[in-house]
Amino acid sequence: MAAPESLTILDITGTYTMNKVKSDNSTDEILRLQGVSWFKRKAISIGSITLKVKHYKDEEGIEHVDIDQTLTGGIPGTTEKRTLWWKERHNEDHLFGAVVGKTRRTKVDVFDEDFLKKGWTEDTLEYGVIQSYVESDTPKSGTTWIANQTWGIEVVDGERRYTRHVKFTGPHGEDIECRLVYDYRKS
Repeated sequence: MAAPESLTILDITGTYTMNKVKSDNSTDEILRLQGVSWFKRKAISIGSITLKVKHYKDEEGIEHVDIDQTLTGGIPGTTEKRTLWWKERHNEDHLFGAVVGKTRRTKVDVFDEDFLKKGWTEDTLEYGVIQSYVESDTPKSGTTWIANQTWGIEVVDGERRYTRHVKFTGPHGEDIECRLVYDYRKS
């Protein structure tokens, strides 16, 4: 289902299910390069991934995006607690292992990669995309990868959709661009 016109990148609160038909099909390769087991990748490929998003500002005016992911049948996925202030945060993720990440709202002109800055709606360009930069904590995880993402609203097949553009660099320099497209459900 398309996102309503009232949904903007300033408040992406809602429930979203990844649309596997509209999304790029390189997610399995990215997960493999991140060290996710074949069994978990298979479960992810068969099931539906749902994001329950709470987007808010705290009492100091700092933006937060909290995301609980579940797989079909209520199988817990990862929990993302993002503070949009561009400070590194270490996390031990049950799916991705030890990671270091930072998140911010930014204009697209800060990116060198066209893939991260193109396709967004005018309101997303005006307010700025959400950038999520996560890399493996190599000394703890034993692998090396970077996932640089931009999140926003774009028009896909004539409909407004919440999407993520993922620019992934793997352990041996693999370069993968993946667009994830989500169906919207009111929370």
